[in-house]
Amino acid sequence: MRSTIVDRDDDAVCNCSVIHEDVVRRVRGGISDDGQLQKAAELFKVCGDPSRLKIINALLLDEMCVCDIAALMDMTQPAISHHLKVLRQTQLVKYRREGKIVYYSLSDEHVSNIFYQSLLHISEEKE
Repeated sequence: MRSTIVDRDDDAVCNCSVIHEDVVRRVRGGISDDGQLQKAAELFKVCGDPSRLKIINALLLDEMCVCDIAALMDMTQPAISHHLKVLRQTQLVKYRREGKIVYYSLSDEHVSNIFYQSLLHISEEKE
């Protein structure tokens, strides 16, 4: 029989010595490999910067060039370019060139899903 999960620090420690081998075996078979988890950790690290999240938020609404993003966020173009480089390296944004202007947009719908799911999660009322 499993105990109820309670959100208190003193209840977060398991005081039993019984190992649920069936659960461990089942979970072990479903855990992602270390390479995938490393990439996911990098994704979360990149998304841990509020400026990058604001850029993602802006690009959800429309594709934009570096100059426009800099004006929107009241930051320098080099700072925005740095953030965009990091977002490109993790395949969160892509770009297209039109003459001398480079336009940025989100790589795919997964990025918007990640963003909206995080907002949904933090807006949930906790019991």
